[in-house]
Amino acid sequence: MKRRAKDTCIVISGESGAGKTEASKYIMQYIAAITNPTQRAEVERVKNVLLKSNCVLEAFGNAKTNRNDNSSRFGKYMDINFDFKGDPTGGHIHNYLLEKVRCLWAQTGGRCSHGNLLLGAPATLLTSLHLCRDPGTYRYTQEGAQGDVNDASGYQAVEEAMAVIGFSAEELGSVRRILAAILHLGNLRFTQEDETTLVEDTSGVSVLAELTATAPESLRRALLTRTVAAGAGELIEKVHSPKEAAYARDACAKAIYERLFCWIVGRINAGIAARGYDARVHGKSTVIGVLDIYGFEIFDTNSFEQFCINYCNEKLQQLFIELILRQEQAEYQREGITWQSIEYFSNEPIVELVEQPHHGILALLDEACLAAGTVTDHLFLASMDTRLGHHPHYTSRKLCPTDKTMEFNRDFRIKHYAGDVTYSVEGFLDKNKDTLFQDFKRLFYNSVDPVLRAMWPDGEQSITEVTKRPLTTGTLFKNSIVALVENLASKEPYYVRCIKPNDQKSPTLFDVERCRHQVSYLGLLENVRVRRAGFAYRQPYHRFLLRYKMTCEYTWPNHLMASDQEATQALLEQHGFQDDVAYGHTKVFIRTPRTLVCLEQERAQLIPIIVLLLQKAWRGALARRRCRRLRAAYTIMAGYKRHKVRAYLRELLRRFQAVRTLPDFGKSVVWPEPPVVLAHFQDASQRLFRRWRARQIIKNIPPSEMGQIRAKVAAMAALGGLREAWGCQRGWARDYLSSPSENPGLALVFARRLQSLKNKVHFGSVLFSCHVRKINRFGKSQDRAILVTDQHVYKLDPRKRYLMMRAIPLSTVTGLSVTSCRAQLVVFHTQSQEDLAVCLHKMQPAGDNRVGELDQAGAAGPGLRLHPAELPWAPAAADGGDTAGRGHPGFQQEPRWLRALLAWEMRGGQLVHHPLPTPCPHSAPLASAAAPLQPHDPQPRIPPGTIPVPLCALGIKSCLRPTQPSESSQDCSAEWGERRGP
Repeated sequence: MKRRAKDTCIVISGESGAGKTEASKYIMQYIAAITNPTQRAEVERVKNVLLKSNCVLEAFGNAKTNRNDNSSRFGKYMDINFDFKGDPTGGHIHNYLLEKVRCLWAQTGGRCSHGNLLLGAPATLLTSLHLCRDPGTYRYTQEGAQGDVNDASGYQAVEEAMAVIGFSAEELGSVRRILAAILHLGNLRFTQEDETTLVEDTSGVSVLAELTATAPESLRRALLTRTVAAGAGELIEKVHSPKEAAYARDACAKAIYERLFCWIVGRINAGIAARGYDARVHGKSTVIGVLDIYGFEIFDTNSFEQFCINYCNEKLQQLFIELILRQEQAEYQREGITWQSIEYFSNEPIVELVEQPHHGILALLDEACLAAGTVTDHLFLASMDTRLGHHPHYTSRKLCPTDKTMEFNRDFRIKHYAGDVTYSVEGFLDKNKDTLFQDFKRLFYNSVDPVLRAMWPDGEQSITEVTKRPLTTGTLFKNSIVALVENLASKEPYYVRCIKPNDQKSPTLFDVERCRHQVSYLGLLENVRVRRAGFAYRQPYHRFLLRYKMTCEYTWPNHLMASDQEATQALLEQHGFQDDVAYGHTKVFIRTPRTLVCLEQERAQLIPIIVLLLQKAWRGALARRRCRRLRAAYTIMAGYKRHKVRAYLRELLRRFQAVRTLPDFGKSVVWPEPPVVLAHFQDASQRLFRRWRARQIIKNIPPSEMGQIRAKVAAMAALGGLREAWGCQRGWARDYLSSPSENPGLALVFARRLQSLKNKVHFGSVLFSCHVRKINRFGKSQDRAILVTDQHVYKLDPRKRYLMMRAIPLSTVTGLSVTSCRAQLVVFHTQSQEDLAVCLHKMQPAGDNRVGELDQAGAAGPGLRLHPAELPWAPAAADGGDTAGRGHPGFQQEPRWLRALLAWEMRGGQLVHHPLPTPCPHSAPLASAAAPLQPHDPQPRIPPGTIPVPLCALGIKSCLRPTQPSESSQDCSAEWGERRGP
């Protein structure tokens, strides 16, 4: 099946008791053992259901006979579906002609179908079903009352198997009640009083009504009467006689059991049906069919059931003869292979005797059943004697009066392929008609039990609607067997012939004559002769090459010869098999399996190499396809990116096209949202734009004002965003104490003191002077003045004509600290830790803020630069240009003073630290007010409420680079530029 991807079937045949059912079990076990190596859950479930289905079907469809302890009383054909890997994915079971009469009685030495329930069920269950353990209590089981020690274990195995298949507890309870109802139904007896038929024991009707979930009165009416449609919608209720009531009772019991069996088969099919299998996704599905059907039977009394069973075996034998003997020899002749014809027995006349239209036994039987008037079995036998008396395979006592093994008006004999069988014609008409009154169908359809109701869907029809006569049992069986044979013929058949060694059911006896007879009528000798004289394997040339062409260099991958026959001949000659083959017109024939085995072995060695080659090619194809897709995707992405970039640049050009003509040089222009790829480009463009805008503003400022502008920008870089006000809105006069408006009455005194200091110290210029309030370490405050020159910071006493009280060289000042609020408290940090804390006051106007001016005045002093011994780098030299303001030590390079280099920020009077990238070894720490900066102090200590001023803002270069410039510094620089003045 896997090799050719072709549906196959296995036909198991043989006499009753030869082991067909056991052979089918071995086949199922073999399939379950070799499949599903990956242990897929769904495949395991299907396998379990397939295996357990045998147990359930045997419990309900098999029975003990005098020829077989486990005789199949029904035909079973199971289709097993496989996926492309050979794992079972589902299946379907077809059942044929259940011998339902077996539920009513059994022949001598046999048993009916209810033994497991009575002898194996627990006592509590029997009590709930109103049953007792003794089979002799019930009329339907009296014939086979003997028990078996395996009944209890068999009953438990059936219960477990049904649970595995998927029967619910409610369904199992319904099955038990239905079986019990059949037993109780057989015990009903009928009597007649005053032309009225009655049930002898009315309690039995109540029990039956309880088990079948029907109304007791409706059940009693269905047993004793039947309703007939008289036409024009009129209904007539006809009362049964005791004999008719007994017949209706038995017909009802057989119908219940048959429909129960068919319902069980349907539930099993629902459990093993393939779920979610799509050939387009999971690959082609293939099928293996297993036929396990009743074998050829010859009993002491053979009735209608044996006639149908033996007819089925004749059809299967005809199929075997047609496919194995006739068609094979015809194929040799058709292909031009030298062949000597082998004679064989054909059973086609016997099959025609049974099924021939209008003339066969089944046709005559249907004719007798449909004839008007009273037709008995004897009249049917007389009709067969008249119309079939000339047939060589038919005889009867009337046709052969000397044969005393047959009875007059009862028996007829058919010469089957397996032997002569004498049939008793009694009951043929009744069993063929299989009459069941519509009252029972409507009764059970209206049952409360859902299982019992589902078994009788035809009970939904009203009696006035049921007008079509149903097909007879013989016709239904013939149609199903013909369909079965056609199904088997459409598949590749394989045969299992079972030989029965003896008739005593003994495993140790071997009856040679009995076995020789079976071998003879099964046609095995003719089959062996055909096989020995013929060829074990044949295949069309193109399919043969398709499978084995890789074993020959002349045919792989494709041959260049004139025809496939020449290529096949070259392949076989290369391997040296030319003496073991024959070449037909369209096929190659191989005589011995050894040749085929050698070819398969060589093919198996080459397949892994071919698979690797195909995998390599396929993986390469997948990689190339993926590469093409990636290239296409990247091309699309690149095109889309270029589109976004062009759109962004066009929008950017449109917005900034007229920026030179705007009053603010584009400050109010909103930048467009850039693509992700241009995010860094826009940041760089914004920096360039800000520098360009600042240059456009600054280039119109007079050189004399540039120094003050740069000083304010540097102050903004140090204090912007950290202090609410620091004097950026006014011009910086620096030497306020020399101004008469600021210091009326003492300006001249201060000027004299300043000149005296200059003559003494020889400083270059005054950077800042102002009145202050000095605060000492004890919290006392006094009015003082402060003077900052390019060499010293002086503390003066204005009350003593600006007497110098303290001089602090700028070289010893390590930093400044100011508050974040509007208070103008300033702390000078010195190396000797003798810090100077002052608060600016007495300013004109009163609200003037000079903290920024003081910071930049202190920053201009060269003394605030750290000594080379403290830092591993030397301070940068001051700009030597003559332009005003360009000598400020913090502005040697223009880009440097446009950057924001803050590392600390004050929010709500609290210090918040923003970590910067790890500084290089040349970076300088910040100055501190509480603890002046020491050469080895790892973390400066800063008191609350103060703002540390970075050394870079004081003119000391550092290697620390911030990620982005401060927004405040950029905005303020432009704002000051627009003022065009201090």
